[in-house]
Amino acid sequence: MKRRLPVRLGIIGAGNIARAYADVLERTRSAKVVAVADHVPQRAAALAARLGCLAFPSHHAMLAGTDIEAVVVCTPPSSHGNIAVDLLDASVSVLCEKPFATSAAEARRMVDAAAGAEVTIMMAAKFRYVDDVRRATRLVAQGLLGDIVLLENSFTALIDMRDRWNSMRSLSGGGVLIDNGTHSVDLIRCLVGPIDEVLAVEGSQVQGLGVEDTAELFMRTSNGTLSSSYLSWSVDKHAGSYVELYGTDGALRLGWTASSYRAEPNGEWKDFGSGYSKLAAMGLQVEDFLAAVRESRPAQIGTEDALASVEVIQAAYLSIAQRAWVPAKATPAGVGTFHDVIEAEGVA
Repeated sequence: MKRRLPVRLGIIGAGNIARAYADVLERTRSAKVVAVADHVPQRAAALAARLGCLAFPSHHAMLAGTDIEAVVVCTPPSSHGNIAVDLLDASVSVLCEKPFATSAAEARRMVDAAAGAEVTIMMAAKFRYVDDVRRATRLVAQGLLGDIVLLENSFTALIDMRDRWNSMRSLSGGGVLIDNGTHSVDLIRCLVGPIDEVLAVEGSQVQGLGVEDTAELFMRTSNGTLSSSYLSWSVDKHAGSYVELYGTDGALRLGWTASSYRAEPNGEWKDFGSGYSKLAAMGLQVEDFLAAVRESRPAQIGTEDALASVEVIQAAYLSIAQRAWVPAKATPAGVGTFHDVIEAEGVA
């Protein structure tokens, strides 16, 4: 059944990412924000005042106090499962910020709840909606680069994480590997297909966070492509591109300010696209989610993508603990969160 516009939307969590969503939602006619919830009442009130809507101290209070059709979940990952399932059980669709969950079991619980309620759940992964990424995906699918042999990805920056929840593993599930590596996994799956095997290596802990602040993630896809992701909060490579693809017939670079490709191994580089815009990508992501809710159709990022993003990262933490390649769907028995994976293997 097709719903009428605008979709009545709530925002759960009123931190930095929620304020970025507010920037996007203020510009769309597809949704009307009717409520904001945050466990810090002042934060909820401030964002609600900006958006001209109601403020609540929890998602429970939001459900009881207003009529909503969909929500954006912008809380730390450890809370995603319980919040999402409560909303889905109330027939409210969910756009859940990445990382989707802190264990494969929790991710499956969320997906199953959406299926049972026959409503939408979607992982937010904004790089999928970058126009250059979309164009690159088409070029790869058309065979412009031949068979893809190597993919290199880099998400590095010098950021003080000592006072941020992202580095508190009880809230985040881990460090830079889950935080930035989730984007890496989704980009690789989007560009070159499903991931079969994972090897992860933790670097030196520069900031003394208690979680990894630098890591390398190596992956082998089902079609044989070797992929590597360099992830750090403690060094900045100052790279002009965040993805480089190398095929038997050419190569392609996805850059922050421009992208380019060459259709021959030694050919000239040709520019395409305009680089990366966070708000533009988030805007397209939100519109896709709202259209999926309104039209009861699948979103571009499906539940299989959400599950895979969690499974691969969980396998990566297991790989760090075991110091070995592991299957991408490896799930240790009796293990809950990514943090538990490390402790279960005797590596704290």
